[in-house]
Amino acid sequence: MNGPEHSCGVVGAVADTDVVFYLHRSLNVIQHRGQESAGISIYTNGIMKTVKGDGLVSEALDENAMRGLGGNIGIGHVRYSTTGSKGVINAQPLTVDFAKGTIAIAHNGDLTNCSELRSKYQDAGWSFMSDSDSEIIAKILAKNLNSSDDIIGSIRSMMSEIDGAFSLCILINDRLFALRDTYGFRPLCIGSVQGGYMVVSESAAIDSVGGKFVRDIEAGEIVEITKDVIKSYPSPEKYPKAHCMFEWIYFARPDSVMDGREVYSVRKRIGEILAEEAPADVDVVMPIPDSGRAHALGYSIRSGIPYEEGFMKNRFVGRTFILPDQKEREKAVSMKMNPIKSTVSGRRILIVDDSIVRGTTLKRLIKVLRDAGAKEVHVRVGSPPIIAPCFYGVDMKHRDEFIACKYSVEEIRQIIDADSLAYISIEGMVKALDLPEDDLCLACVNGLYPTFIPGEKHRFEDRD
Repeated sequence: MNGPEHSCGVVGAVADTDVVFYLHRSLNVIQHRGQESAGISIYTNGIMKTVKGDGLVSEALDENAMRGLGGNIGIGHVRYSTTGSKGVINAQPLTVDFAKGTIAIAHNGDLTNCSELRSKYQDAGWSFMSDSDSEIIAKILAKNLNSSDDIIGSIRSMMSEIDGAFSLCILINDRLFALRDTYGFRPLCIGSVQGGYMVVSESAAIDSVGGKFVRDIEAGEIVEITKDVIKSYPSPEKYPKAHCMFEWIYFARPDSVMDGREVYSVRKRIGEILAEEAPADVDVVMPIPDSGRAHALGYSIRSGIPYEEGFMKNRFVGRTFILPDQKEREKAVSMKMNPIKSTVSGRRILIVDDSIVRGTTLKRLIKVLRDAGAKEVHVRVGSPPIIAPCFYGVDMKHRDEFIACKYSVEEIRQIIDADSLAYISIEGMVKALDLPEDDLCLACVNGLYPTFIPGEKHRFEDRD
């Protein structure tokens, strides 16, 4: 639908058996994090082999592409472009040669100082093959490794030069490293698998290969993963954390666990708090599938109002944003979401969605429900109003995209033609996440950024 898009998903694995299965299966599981391109790099027999292409994992890494690819250590990536253009030139993993071998890198997140770094190094004579911020990371690391045999020191030096959000899987020849930025914006966790270990954006991928979740990588931590042991290099300094709240609300799979919080449980708790903050006199609670399901179930449980499915989702309709005009997109939405009339007709409906960015899709879905005979349509939203851009890897970069920047809640209600509209409060969302507010990035809903962004407010600037 027209929700926010995420940047990427990453995976790495090392074992005493072929790791291609672990990488390929994991990329399928985290496909929701990026559908533009996919790739795998394997280091074997002294050579870095990389296969990547445009499209879904099943298209970019089909049987023909994967033929002959095998080895005991590798990384993988699925991409949605937020920095850098679309196309296979920006597909990952990105590989860069240095004096002592080859680096392959898979990156989830966005650098906030990308433009400054690109200009700095272009002025120094560097050339770039892509317009991706991930190439900047790889080339800075290669520069550091060319002048030092200290790999951890070279990675730490690279981390100090880049700013923003970055969860990384890195192959340096036959050694696998993984790390998170000092704020911990994007998730990254470790699992044990038969014959070794893996690291991946979401724990659900570990489950899918029969592995066992070990732990999250900490903010600012570097780990080296071998088939026998996990070597940890914690951040030498203490930094404030800024875990992205949207990971729990929207992006991550419900069956994933991130930073100690199960996504499904958090979403259900959001629904419960929504029911407390914004009750409604209706006959039935129903979700916008799929991301609103747990929110709606929580609302139903706390309110005592029956939960029912009101939309049948056609998963085989193409993505609507690629269609040529608005009328075609509206037709596609109708094909993608068909109402279940026995749930809807003659009833007062409350629909629960995870977020509202532009409001266009929700407006069309409300019309679909009214056309199917709904007496009333009320809306509850599992995130506060989105009022500020994201600079850390979510494709919400311009204030003019956000309906909540232009209109009040009552005006939005009228625009989408709902009988009532309410969002969860920031306080309620933080309560549902059960994390300290200072450990979360809430910039898109409160306008206070955890890093310094020119022209924007920093979340600590008014504190003593």
